[in-house]
Amino acid sequence: MLNSISALFKQLVEGHDLSKHDNADPNLAMACLLCEVANADHKTDEAETQAKNTLLARLLDTSSEEAAELIARAQAKSRQSASLYEFTSQLRELSQAARFDLIKSMWEVANADGEIDPLEDAVIRKTAELIYVDHSEFIRAKLQVLDNQKPSPKN
Repeated sequence: MLNSISALFKQLVEGHDLSKHDNADPNLAMACLLCEVANADHKTDEAETQAKNTLLARLLDTSSEEAAELIARAQAKSRQSASLYEFTSQLRELSQAARFDLIKSMWEVANADGEIDPLEDAVIRKTAELIYVDHSEFIRAKLQVLDNQKPSPKN
């Protein structure tokens, strides 16, 4: 991370425009955000790994093999990133519905192990702010995920 910050300062000193993404890849950015939330609590179990793959395949309407390959690339890129902005800045052109689906998917990854860690919550909250998802939609996505996990009442 220190190397990433040093590189960022070097680019600023040299006058590079950091807002341009010559190699922008929104699909990779979404995969990175799913990795960021899974890694936020510094422990990733099999349920979270499976959730990332399944949810990314659903978000991008792609095969599970392609999603797994994208997640593998995202893991490496996520480790090198200095902030969420690197990923979220590529997603502002998404529709509101697609942004909501991404935030909901992030909640599903966070909850895959049965517990939403406060660090995971913070990553999702910051992501929602950076991609302009209203707080009410942020909460609605969380509640939908939590409601889906509740066992159905017995008759």
